[in-house]
Parts: sequence; structure tokens; C-alpha cells
Amino acid sequence: MVQNLSLWLFILCFYLVNTGLKAETQDEVDKRQPYIVYMGDAAEKYHVEASENHHNLLSKVIGDESKAREVRMYSYGKNIDGFVARLLPHEAEKLSRDEGVVSVFKNTQRQLHTTRSWDFLGFVESKYKRSEAVESNIIVGVLDTGIYIDSPSFDDKGFGPPPAKWKGKCVTGNNLTRCNNKVIGAKYYHLNQPNYNDTAADYDGHGTHISSTIAGVAVSDANLFGLANGTARGGVPSARIATYKVCWEEGCSAMDMLAAFDEAISDGVDVISISIGGASLPFFEDPIAIGAFHAMKRGILTTCSAGNNGPGLFTVSNLAPWVMTVAANSVDRKFETVVKLGNGLTATGISVNGFTPTKKMYPLTSGLLASNITAGDYGEPNACQYGTMGEDKVMGKIVYCEVGSEEVGGSSEGQDHIVRSLKGAGVIVQLLEPIDMATSTLIPGAYVLFEDGTKISEYINSTKNPQAVIFKTRTTKMLAPSIASFSARGPQRISPNILKPDISAPGLNILAAYSKLATVTVYPDDKRQTLFSILSGTSMACPHVAAAAAYVKSFHPDWSPAAIKSALMTTATPMRTKDIDAELSYGSGQINPRRAIHPGLVYDITESSYLSFLCKEGYNSTSIGLLLGGSNETKKEYRCVDHKQGLGSDGLNYPSMHKQVGSMGTNVSETFYRTVRSVGYGPSTYVAKVWAPKGVRVEVEPRVISFVKSGEEKNFKVVIDGVLGETLRGVLSASVEWDDSRGHLVRSPILLFQAGKL
Repeated sequence: MVQNLSLWLFILCFYLVNTGLKAETQDEVDKRQPYIVYMGDAAEKYHVEASENHHNLLSKVIGDESKAREVRMYSYGKNIDGFVARLLPHEAEKLSRDEGVVSVFKNTQRQLHTTRSWDFLGFVESKYKRSEAVESNIIVGVLDTGIYIDSPSFDDKGFGPPPAKWKGKCVTGNNLTRCNNKVIGAKYYHLNQPNYNDTAADYDGHGTHISSTIAGVAVSDANLFGLANGTARGGVPSARIATYKVCWEEGCSAMDMLAAFDEAISDGVDVISISIGGASLPFFEDPIAIGAFHAMKRGILTTCSAGNNGPGLFTVSNLAPWVMTVAANSVDRKFETVVKLGNGLTATGISVNGFTPTKKMYPLTSGLLASNITAGDYGEPNACQYGTMGEDKVMGKIVYCEVGSEEVGGSSEGQDHIVRSLKGAGVIVQLLEPIDMATSTLIPGAYVLFEDGTKISEYINSTKNPQAVIFKTRTTKMLAPSIASFSARGPQRISPNILKPDISAPGLNILAAYSKLATVTVYPDDKRQTLFSILSGTSMACPHVAAAAAYVKSFHPDWSPAAIKSALMTTATPMRTKDIDAELSYGSGQINPRRAIHPGLVYDITESSYLSFLCKEGYNSTSIGLLLGGSNETKKEYRCVDHKQGLGSDGLNYPSMHKQVGSMGTNVSETFYRTVRSVGYGPSTYVAKVWAPKGVRVEVEPRVISFVKSGEEKNFKVVIDGVLGETLRGVLSASVEWDDSRGHLVRSPILLFQAGKL
């Protein structure tokens, strides 16, 4: 009996212990999150042993070899050394202390920054110089939502085989059964779902739009609902496209983007375009900054969107000096949607409304009059919020929706979807503030100014049978360029003395190719599909600059990424806008690709200069050393004290000059040191021309620089002294322009920003 009791007690204890262990293990699994362990530059051919090295490091930290194998999700190793693993916070912290690790940071989700534009830039196809044979050797890598391979913009008729340098792949499957000699590569990354059976097919339309803006072939009669009709084409129509799908319904994850960067660099791309962004992070914790740094080391320029969180200051993203950050500006075309009331009054709104009315007038009501809620219920029927209106009061009518209150999540978005679900005939939405971005509506719709909305409301409430009609959108001319209201503004907080954005390009109401795997409005119940669509965002501006960079590279294949960036910035067209944000909104100005191929002078930046800049910025010497890469045998300790740090206010040979000065006091005194290299033909002499506001002294020493031959370098410095008076409102905007009297004007904007003044 005693023996049996002992046996039962043993079995019970064994069961309880194992149950406890299992519960603890499940709890541990729930707490584990994907972290990226970044270890710097990968040595040549290192990827062969990368996985084993990463496993050994992880095993050492976790203390369990099988668990280390279980939690490791992915190993980088072609160009970027690092891995992704599901870690507990204390494991991540322990890994971050390892001498071979630069940084450890959580995987985060980032978001997308979502024809006529090239002609508007003076880049008329019949008038600009191109080297098609060289251009067809250029490969642009696009990190986005994938691509719709069957778009006519990607027809490969007349294209030869991919360039010999191409080492990438075409991963085929659902809705992407092939690549061609235009779209030569397609890969996708979804590390959080490794068994996800999909392809780089584009179910969103964003990636297709981006890719065709860069390198789409010419397609005549391109339009959306007959709007913006014309020939759609990319900036470098002979170039090749390699697509890397990193964005899914949940967003674009950091670990997926790093994996795409790692492979794109080895695949042989020449330029990378990435219209994705998020919160500003230190460079060693920012996947785009990390990926772009390794791309720069291999001679690849990365162009990035500035973000759509404008017009507030300090909203710009993608801040590393080795990336080209792009703001969005308008072109000379806008879309107007006219609303006519039964009393004859009209209001001009904005939208992309492709519906032609079938009646002269429709019954008109308001969200408030269509309400089906009683006092005390949640929601605002006047703003047409979901669940607040009755179908019997909406069916067959145009509904006017007021601006909702922020307290209950009111906005001017989605009302078309709500009104359609109630079988409404159309929707008119009041705006709190004017917008410049036209969006497609699911039913006939228009967004009207606040004052016009008030008049519509008064008409509805003073008429027994109010009526209205919404006409199809029309295209009209407008003054341009101006910076889009949504385009993110500087200054930045990570490297306060680097001006971001760098440059601007068309990003407002841009027509380009679209995916027939997506709907026009992205609503699932929208059954309309189209080969071309009109989108807005710095997402649309970024590919214009990627194409311009590819264009410059086709003429100067040996130029560094910094030299190409310099050429685009110093030849940009200054903006005439009176915006008080000045260069904080547009950087050097709007791109001018035709001038950029002959810039005269360039500001070049080497890898070692970037490392010295990082030292000046206070980054750790050991971490900086890991960026140099090399095998364990050839790696040398990097010490900031052994290297000459950049001089002057910013410490980098940047094409623009920027300084955030203290908020105390108004006197400023700054010095910027620069080096320019002649890339013109034969001897040349440049004279400095200065523009500065009254009360500010800008001196260039020397004011005249002469070159005997191309490739020669000269140094100069810019000294600024003055007073940031109240009239300047904390922004001192000036410029230096080098002029050789032979057509080369090499312009650098100067901007001093005093915090607390705006």
C-alpha cells in the first residue's frame, strides 16, 4: 500500500512538474518577439558560414542549442552581417553587449508613403539626350508591394537579355508566373510567415505605380476614367526593374526590408528606390539607414520618400546622409469636381470622380437628417459615421457629411464607403482645411471647402426638397511647383546639422501604371479595376528621383552615389514658394535631370568620410569599426581618435549647408568647410555668388576657384555671421552658387534654424 502510494505521489509530482514546465514554455513563447541583431558588414563569401556563426552566438547567449535553432528566423550574410531571432528582452540586452554586435532592435512595421510629371520637369522624351544602350544596362531595385507583370508599362518588346552583371532570380507562383527582359527579377520576403505561399505579385498597386514611374515603357492613351489622358512613361524607359516585395497588408517589416537590401546589393542593382518610412531612429536601429549604408559601400544610391506627415516641422523621415530623401511637389495639373445645388449654386471640390451623372439632379440629404440614432448613442451622424444613418433615409440620395469632431475619431475619410453600403447615390464631404490631394471615390463624390460645406448645409435645411448633382472630375491648370501639404518637413532630430529633405519631385496626383489585382479604391467591395491610377504621396516623388539618379548614372557609370546625389541637388531648380518653412520643406529644390548630367562640380563623400561623420555624431568606435567589414583575420580596431573628424558646423562634405542653432539668443556664427571636384571638360574658373537676407553676412573664401583639368579638387569655406531677427522667424535662408559663365551653376542652399521660433 505504501509502495503504491509512493508511486502515485511520484507520478503526480512528475505530471505537475512537466505541466508547469510546459506552461512556462508557452508563456515564454508568447513573450518572445522578433529582434534584428545587426553585426555590421559581411565579409566576402561570408554568407556560407554566416548561419553557423549566428547560431553559435545565439546558443551562447540563450544557453540552449536546440532553443537557439528554434528561435532563429533568418540569417543575413551576403552584404549585411546579422540575423533575426525571437528573443526575450533580457536575451536581446545580453546580445547587445557582445563585442561583435552593433545593435539589437525590435522588428517594427513601417508604412508606405502613399505621366505628365516628366514633361513638367522639362524631361520631354523627344527633347532630352539618352544613351539607350547604356541605360538598358541599368537595373533599378524597387522595395515595395510587388509588381503587376502584365501591365503594358512592363512590355519587354525590343529588349535584349538581362545585363551580364545580373545575379538575381525570378520567383514565380500565384499571379506572377514569369518575369521578362524588362522586369528581370522578382522576390518576396515575409519572414514572420516563412511558409507563406505567395509571390511578388502586387495586390495593392503601389509597387506597380512606383516601378512604372521609374522605368515604364511609353504607353499611349493612359488614363483613369478618361482623366489625365496621355502617354505614360518612366524616366528611364530602357532600364530594367528588379522588384523586392517587402510590404503586406500589415505593413512593411524591418526584417523583411533588411533581407531585401542584403540580396538586392548582391543581385547587381544600380539604384534602390524605397518609398517606405516610419519613426525616426538612430542610424544603427533604422533598417533603411543600415541597408542603404551597405548599398552605398557597393556603389548603389538609395532614394527614399520623406514621409506624408506634413505640414508640421520635425516630421521628415529617412534621415541618413547617405540616402537621398525626397519631398513631394505639385505639377501644373489639378483635378476639380463641381457640385451643383438645386438652387443653382455651385461649389468646386476635389476628388477623382469617374462617374458621369445619369440624371440632372438627385435628392440631397445630410448625415444628420439621415440619422437613425437616439440621444445618448455613440457616433456622429452629421459626419456620416458608420452605424449612425438609416438605409431608408439614404437610399438613392446624395448625402452631405460635415466635419467630424476629433474626440470621436471624426475624419474626412471613408464616407463614400459608408454611404454606398446604405445604397446612397453620392457623397459630399466637408473639409476642415483645404487639401491638394485628389483621391478616388467609390461612388460619385467630392470634398468641398469648409465654407462651401456650410452653404450646402444651409441650403439643405432651408429647402423642402433639396437636390444636387456631382459632375465627373475635370482636369485644369494650376501654378506649380509648390510643396504638397502632406509632404513631411524638416528639420530632423537624429543628425540635426544635415538638411532633410534633400530635394523635391512631383508627387501630387500622379498617373502611372496600376495593378489589376487591386481595386481602384482598395475597398474589397469596389469591383472596378484599372491599368493606370492617380496616386499622391512622397511615395510618388521618390521614384522620380530614383529614375533621375539612374539617368545620371547612365552617363557617368563610375560616379559614386554621393557624386550622383550632389549632381541632382546642386542643379535642382530653386522653388519660388513663399512658404515660411523654406528649404525645410523642399531641400535644394525640384529635380532637373537634364542639367544633372553636366553639373560642372560635385561634392563627393567617401565611406571613410561618413565614418568620421559618425564619430563626430557620437557613435561608438567599436560599432563603427564593424561597418568596415572584412574577415576576422583582416579586421582592424577602429578608433575615432585616430581619424580626422569632419571640420566645421556639420562635419561632412554635404551639397547643402544646415545648422540648428540654440534657441537662446539671436546671434549666429557658423563655418562650413567644403571640397568640390571638377567634372567638366578642360580648364575652368568658378566665381562664388552669394544670396543672403539683410543683416546676415555670408563670406566664401576663396571667392574664385580655378581648375586645370577634370578630376581636380579645390577646398573652400563658407562663414556666416548675423542676427536671426524677428522678421526671419527662426529660419535664415541663404545660398552659395558657383558660376563658370559657361552654363554651369552649382548651387548650395544654406539654412540655419532656431528652435522655438516657429
